[in-house]
Amino acid sequence: MENLIKTRRYEFDWLRVLAFSLLIFYHTGMFFVAWEWHLKNNQLSEALELPMQFMSQWRMSLIFLVSGVGVYYALGYRPAGTFTKDRLKRILLPLVIGMLVVVPPQVYFERLTQGFQGNYFQFFPSIFEFEPYPQGNFSWHHLWYLAYVLCYSLLLLPVLLYLRKTQIQETASKRWLLLVAPAMWLSLGAVLLNRKFPATNALVDDWANHFLYITMFLFGFLLMKLPQLQQKIKDVRFGSLVLGVSAFSLLLFLMHDREFEALSPAQQTMYFVLKSCNRWFWLMTLLGFAMTHLSFKGKYLAQANEMVYPFYILHQTVIVALAFYLRDLDWAIFPKFALISGGTFVLCFVLVRYVIMPINWLRVPFGLAPRKPAVPAMPPVAVEQKESGKVVVGSCF
Repeated sequence: MENLIKTRRYEFDWLRVLAFSLLIFYHTGMFFVAWEWHLKNNQLSEALELPMQFMSQWRMSLIFLVSGVGVYYALGYRPAGTFTKDRLKRILLPLVIGMLVVVPPQVYFERLTQGFQGNYFQFFPSIFEFEPYPQGNFSWHHLWYLAYVLCYSLLLLPVLLYLRKTQIQETASKRWLLLVAPAMWLSLGAVLLNRKFPATNALVDDWANHFLYITMFLFGFLLMKLPQLQQKIKDVRFGSLVLGVSAFSLLLFLMHDREFEALSPAQQTMYFVLKSCNRWFWLMTLLGFAMTHLSFKGKYLAQANEMVYPFYILHQTVIVALAFYLRDLDWAIFPKFALISGGTFVLCFVLVRYVIMPINWLRVPFGLAPRKPAVPAMPPVAVEQKESGKVVVGSCF
């Protein structure tokens, strides 16, 4: 049985902070583009769609991959029951609390734009009708990720336990296979599933997303077992960057001034292949450069890594609230974007750092481990030393 690695992998802490921080910019951007979302600005931006399209290719895949890395270390060699209790406490409880407390204001602001006339206290009881959104007001909105990663962690637990204790023989395969084989696997899944099961984030009928995210989750888990694979990812980082730029350029060329529905069946297949390849190449690029250059402990990394989870839970509600009050102002897009994204960072930081983190009964519902009471320091022990007739007080170690 392999020894559990004790050294903390700081590059994955950096990636986790990066991936979840990007969600603030991405969800702020959703307010300004034509894609379906909860609220819309009074002026939309086509220019903003390009960086949004770029991030949308790999952002959630990266989060699920990093989640697989985290589960590898969280599982360790603990019994299955202990791991399950930890997952329920750290994921299910924040999901339930989030659906009852954090998400409802988002739905309320959306309903106001649709003609609802009452105040929040008149709206809130409708949550407990438990009629799913969008027909009803009960939803997990951006917290869908928690439902997915909880299900993957528990349903795949027998597989994870088997992989954790099994020695896997690494083969001396060509580096290019690391780029080509997974890209083809993801392409196959996309071509077979995406038309029939378009993304819903509703868990029960989201099979194309499950294929993608389970692949990413298991890859992240296995990555920690295979040092040679980690080295290969570092070695191909420049090649994957070139391939990523090429794949994204081809994707833009294919979709230039065209909607997906306007593509022929062959072009739709090409779209799914290019999108899957682009996703994988950029993931390899991000992993390769992170494992090469970010394996260090930053001054504020530990605090940022702890704050990420409650930040994620809160961020979209803050974005929607700010967007609601700014949506009809006659401002240019950039000042609104800067105010919403910057204001979200500031408000979430204040709430997390100075409200949630210091209070134990708030820490647990937001996914943080409770702080243990500080152990009082041992009082100095008087040690008599006859020194010029005086008693000297020192500390016993």
